[in-house]
Amino acid sequence: MISLTPNKNKKMFQKLKHFLSVGPVFAYFIRVFRKDTEGKYPHSFNLKMMHGINKISIIMFLTCIIVMVTRCATR
Repeated sequence: MISLTPNKNKKMFQKLKHFLSVGPVFAYFIRVFRKDTEGKYPHSFNLKMMHGINKISIIMFLTCIIVMVTRCATR
């Protein structure tokens, strides 16, 4: 059995919490589906196309997850 001191345990927990944080991911999802009214982010044709493709892939992914869960639940 591994014995950790409270300080090391706390430090390890903080590292794990930082590693598993998904806040920036959800912030990106919100930013992709919302219009930039503040002029905060650069606008170029390539960047707009990249975000458009990301929107399509996110929607397709969520649709596939819903279909898979539905099929699994009905069998």
